[in-house]
Parts: sequence; C-alpha cells; structure tokens
Amino acid sequence: MEEVVETEVRRYEREDMCGAPANGSVGWRDPGWVHDGVMRNLKKGIRYYYKVGSDSGGWSDTHSFISRDGDSGETIAFLFGDMGTSTPYNTFLRTQEESKSTIKWILRDIESLGEKPAFISHIGDLSYARGYSWLWDTFFTQIEPVASKVPYHVCIGNHEYDWPSQPWKPDWAQRIYGTDGGGECGVPYSLKFKMPGNSSFLTGARAPATQNLYYSFNAGVVHFLYISTETDFLPRSDQYNFIKHDLENIDKRKTPFIVVQGHRPMYTTSNNVKEGPLRERMLEHLEPLFVKNKVNLALWGHVHRYERFCPMKNFTCGGTGLEGKDETLPVHVVIGMGGQDWQPIWEPRPDHPNDPIYPQPARSLYRGGEFGYTRLVATKKKLTLTYVGNHDGEPHDMVEFHASGKVFDSSDNDGSTNVQATFSWYTEVVSFLALGAFVGYVIGFISRAKKASTDSRAGWTAVKSDEP
Repeated sequence: MEEVVETEVRRYEREDMCGAPANGSVGWRDPGWVHDGVMRNLKKGIRYYYKVGSDSGGWSDTHSFISRDGDSGETIAFLFGDMGTSTPYNTFLRTQEESKSTIKWILRDIESLGEKPAFISHIGDLSYARGYSWLWDTFFTQIEPVASKVPYHVCIGNHEYDWPSQPWKPDWAQRIYGTDGGGECGVPYSLKFKMPGNSSFLTGARAPATQNLYYSFNAGVVHFLYISTETDFLPRSDQYNFIKHDLENIDKRKTPFIVVQGHRPMYTTSNNVKEGPLRERMLEHLEPLFVKNKVNLALWGHVHRYERFCPMKNFTCGGTGLEGKDETLPVHVVIGMGGQDWQPIWEPRPDHPNDPIYPQPARSLYRGGEFGYTRLVATKKKLTLTYVGNHDGEPHDMVEFHASGKVFDSSDNDGSTNVQATFSWYTEVVSFLALGAFVGYVIGFISRAKKASTDSRAGWTAVKSDEP
C-alpha cells in the first residue's frame, strides 16, 4: 500500500429532499460526507490491498479485491434485486431479516473464488430506506463484507426515486409512479453510488440531477446493460438512444453473451395489474431492441419472488435452438427475492388447494417462493445462471445458454427440477466430511444403545404407545 488516492468529496442537504419523510424531523439524518476515490492503471486480475481514511481521522481495516480482467475468458457475478437491510435494533419500520442470509451465502461464494474476479449486481430497491436516512447507514454496514471485496453495481428502483412531482410521469403512469421513494427523489442513490457512464436526469427541483440511471460494461465474456424503468425510456429519449446504440455496437466475438438488467419487469405472472401500461410500453419499444440484437438474458426485480420464463417474444415461447433453426430470443428472469417479502407466495391457499394465487402459464417455466440470489458463471462457450436459495445455500433452478444460441434448463420432462451444484466444490467436501462425522456419531450411538439394551434386557418394561 504505497500509493495514495485523493478523493472527491460530496454531500447533500435536507433541502435537497423532495418530500416527507426524507426532509422531516423523523426521516432526516445528516449523511456526512461521501468520498469518491478512483484507483487508476490497475493491472488485470491482480489482488490489491487498500484501506480508507486519513492520519488525522484514523484508518479502516485493510481490505482487498481482485481487479477486473477484461481479457478473461470467464465471468462471475452474483445478481438479485429488492434486498433491503436488517436492523440490529427495534424500529417502527419494517425491515428485511432475510437480507442477512443473502449476504451470508454470497460471501461464502466470493471467498471460494480464490483469485478470480467477480462482481455483485443489485437491480433496484436497495436499502428500502424510503426517506428514513439511518437505514442507508445500516444497509452499507451490512453489505460491507462483500462490497469491500468485489464491485457492487446497482440500478435505480421505485423505492430510491419515485415521488409525486417527478419530471417524467406520462398520463398512463399516474398510478404507477407514486410516493415509493419517501421523498428521497434519487438523491442518496445518486451520491452514494458511482456507476460507469454519465447518465443523468433533471429533477425539476432543488435536488441535483439523478445519476446512475443507465450504463453498460464488458466483464470477461459478457456484456452487461443496465436500464432505468423509472425515467423516460421511450423512443427519442436519451435513454432509449443509449440502449439502442449500445446493443447495436456489441462485439460478440469478444462478448458472446448479452445480459440486460432493470428494476420493473417486462414479464411477470404476479397479479400486478396497475403496472400493465408500463409493461405494454416496454414490450412495444424495448423488446424489439432485445430481440433484434439477440439479448440472451433479461433480469428484473420489483416482484419479490423468483420466476424464469421460456425464450420468449410477445408472450410467445420460441425455440431453444436445439433444432438448429430457432430464433434467438431473450430469457426473462425475475430475481426480486433478495430479502423483501411484500408479495404473496406462489403456492395455493389452504382453502383452495387446487387454485394457485397466481396461475402459472406455460411460458413460466419455474417459480420459486424462497429468498436468495442468482449466480452467473460464463465462459466463451456457455453462460449458466443458477438460483440459490437462502434456507440451504443450494441451487434450486438453473438455465444454461450456449454461444451457439441453444438454451438448456434444469427441468426434466415431467417438469421437476434437477440441479447439480458445481460452483463451490469445497463446500461439498466440507458437507461430506460433516455428514461422515454425523454418520459415525449415529453408528456409535446405536452401538452403545444396543450394548446398553443387551445389558439391561432382563429389566425391560414395555411402555404404553399411542401409535396404532
């Protein structure tokens, strides 16, 4: 640690907030200063050590990360939406206890990588502060174990941004864009994160322009594109022009796979009728760009469940490429199961065992009600997306894309799921050893029990059993 990087210092004020509770006495807390430091001229795929602070104010612990290697033949990422945070104290706000498990399992996966670079993608509804600024502090404390090791990419969601006077609010969106941002109007989001590119959108108020809206980058063999579903994405808007230009200029010899991410889903079988007009316009204006430019995977949050669709265009499943003549169509996956739990589960209600809460059409190939995250691993030949559940840290669904355009999933012919965990081999070894120890304990216990039973058989007395 011989080099020192100076930081750019920024902050925001109470008057920058656009409404309550963010600008009120209960919601507002002075955020202090935000420091942005940029490390330049890093060598590819090298572990760097760093700490932050100053001689006068003190220094943090030493952290490390593996620099991104643009020439790498492998890409690893951990992706989810709608995580939130858990507070170590009682509060009148609802927080997200499951977010702790999401971070726990992702940290396990990161530590198993050794010297391989990776990154995290959190696609909207980050802290669920919603105007109560101390929840941002708790959120950053919670993600520090992973965000100090790998890049933490984000895109904007309704709970970071939406407020009644937001500048882009067409007539058809009056019931869609409301007060979900709690008066923050994207200000904490814009200053606390610094994503690639220079996208911005004026707020029309004292609040500074909203940033980190849409951007893209290459990571190994995958091109990642992030979009905003909260600001103008219609034709002739800056965002639409960016999306179109970006997708039309990807070199698929270098990045054979394309992944698009945004917050509100283009497809979902959740009964969210209110957002129908938004999805209609996404289908009309964005889906043709995805199909024309052969996007492989579109990831969405907002619905707090996992759902994977078939390769699809206009609600119609296409082929999987196995016949060699099918059109390459995007696979849409909803990954809003990071921790928030406002949506009801997919399963049938107890008093209607044959009627799911939301019927599952044929285009929806897998729906999961468990919290968790997805794990993306790609080489130049294939990309694999795996849904990992929080209750056991194991895979529950998987879809595989080949560079040829073929798509495979983890379903057998009868629709059941058959997923093989191949990522963290050492966890399997540890689990096997633990199982062996447990089996040994059980065998020893049974042997001792048999011996004790033999020794005391003369005095054995039957007891009453309630079993038939």
